[in-house]
Amino acid sequence: MCVVLGAIMSILDVTVVNVAINDLTKEFDAPLATIQWVATGYTLALATVIPITGWAAARFGTKRLYMISIGLFVIGSMLAGLAWSASSLIVFRVLQGLGGGMIMPAGMTILTQAAGPKRVGQVMSVVGIPMLLGPILGPILGGWLVDDVSWRWIFFINLPIGIVALFMSARILKRDEPQRGERLDIPGLILLSPGLAALIYGLAKGAELKDFTKPEGLIPTVIGAVLVIGFVFRALNAKSPLIDLRLLKRRSVLAASGTMVLFMAAFMGAMLLLPLYYQTVRGQGALHSGLLLAPQGLGAMVTMPIGGKLTDRIGPGRVVLVGLVVVVLSVAGFAAILEADTSFWALGAVLFVMGLGMGMTMMPTMAAAIQTLEHDEVPRASTMLNIIQQVSTSLGTALISVLLANKLASNLKPFGGGGNANAQGPVPKAVMDKIGGPMADAFQHTYWYAVALLALAFIPALLLPRKRPDTTAAAEKAEVPIAMH
Repeated sequence: MCVVLGAIMSILDVTVVNVAINDLTKEFDAPLATIQWVATGYTLALATVIPITGWAAARFGTKRLYMISIGLFVIGSMLAGLAWSASSLIVFRVLQGLGGGMIMPAGMTILTQAAGPKRVGQVMSVVGIPMLLGPILGPILGGWLVDDVSWRWIFFINLPIGIVALFMSARILKRDEPQRGERLDIPGLILLSPGLAALIYGLAKGAELKDFTKPEGLIPTVIGAVLVIGFVFRALNAKSPLIDLRLLKRRSVLAASGTMVLFMAAFMGAMLLLPLYYQTVRGQGALHSGLLLAPQGLGAMVTMPIGGKLTDRIGPGRVVLVGLVVVVLSVAGFAAILEADTSFWALGAVLFVMGLGMGMTMMPTMAAAIQTLEHDEVPRASTMLNIIQQVSTSLGTALISVLLANKLASNLKPFGGGGNANAQGPVPKAVMDKIGGPMADAFQHTYWYAVALLALAFIPALLLPRKRPDTTAAAEKAEVPIAMH
């Protein structure tokens, strides 16, 4: 429970902040391009700190690292809620990210080491609950706090949750023994952390400018890619690399990583579209848009525990393939029915089906990578998977946002508009009567790109294990009894 609390806190914070961007521009009298870095700065901090999580977990112990991470996150949240300017808020969000980036991989390591390979599917289902519900509950909670309380409470809300998580961690989690022989791979850290930060910065800047070829976005993207490629060569040849990419030599890890890259890029990119559609085409506010997204969370809650149990019983391969089929069909459903006046009930039904597929796809894919690993390999593997998730999500949202912006600009050109997909608040009816159809067509067109990218995820998914995890004596060595209630 204490691990889930930490995960909920860190994931909710990402989506809660998104609905407050417009209010923050007014509060600090700052341009949107500046306030966007309240979200982007957090993402950059995540990318910077995640690579050292595996080493830090071995060096200091997962319990100690987990509690330090929550402490940093809580301090950053408190300071962000007290921010007096846009610059101070961005700085405090970076501090939040330094803690938040280690919460998920450290928590995942604690759970998987406690459960062992036989129950890793059910453990991934537990971890997956906040990962799936975050994008649903975040906009609802954020919209309510911004509209009825204060934007500062989107940060202050983390304080009681974090304090409870710290108290429970201290009482419940058993202290594990650090491996003091581990040495930090300094050259790898110098290559990977700045490389990921530059890569995500370049993608974010390119999406902001609606053009990835402009120097402001292209140069950091290229630099980041070169540094990451340099890290790959380093990791494959170093004795004790920061992240052990040699784990990818295992078929299950490689297949799971490939599936996750394509799935996260496509799905998280697609999830960017619907809230924007509700706000720009249908004129819904932030709170109502969040409520309209809730059916996905309900669908995920239905299949998440089922998917975890099936993964442990029959292997992740079959579970993931079924989940992918459901997700692809549901996203294609949006592409087929999305218009300026599509029934909210119809959209909600498709969202529910999408949630059903999500519950049988994301966490079973992660379980496929972890359930074949030994105890000391789990921290590095969970770190690698979290990096893959973060980079894939950033790449997908950047790609989809650019495709949407370009299509909006093309469709609205006859009306003299550029199609600002980031607009907040309702659109005047007289205007929407003219441009609603072309705007909806742009969203519909972009969804088909997401469908095509999702379909590619079937290629690596076909290589996922289709049998029960190994439960031999060698595999049992991965089990570590950590007291959890």
